[in-house]
Amino acid sequence: MEYLLLLTVFILLEFFESKWQKADTLHGLILNNFYLFKQNIFLYFSMHVTFFYTMFLCFYLNNFGFWMSSILIIKFLDITFKLSMMKKLLNGSTLEEVMPMNIQMSNIFRYMNVIIYPTSFIFALNLI
Repeated sequence: MEYLLLLTVFILLEFFESKWQKADTLHGLILNNFYLFKQNIFLYFSMHVTFFYTMFLCFYLNNFGFWMSSILIIKFLDITFKLSMMKKLLNGSTLEEVMPMNIQMSNIFRYMNVIIYPTSFIFALNLI
C-alpha cells in the first residue's frame, strides 16, 4: 500500500512538471523554462519537484539500484542541460542558436515522462 501511495505521488508530480512546461513546440518549452529562470533561480529549481522527490525516494527506500539511480541521473542531466541553455539565452544567444530544431510537441511526447519515470520506479521496486 505504501508503494502505491509513493507511485501515485510520483505520477501526480510528473503531471505537474509537464503542465507548467507545457507548450506546443520545443522552443515554447524552453521559453517557459527561461521565464521561470529569469524570475528566480530558486523558483526554477523548486519547480523541478520530481528531482527532489526522486532523491527523497532513494533515501527513504534505501534504494540506489540501477533503475532508481537511472531516474535520478536522467533528471539531473535534464536540469543541467536546461540550465546550460538558460545561461546561453541569458548571455544573449538566440533561441535558434541554443536549440536549432523546433519540434512540435504532441500530447504523447509532452507526457512521456509520466509514463517512463513511474514505470522505471515500478521496476526499481521489483514490483514486476
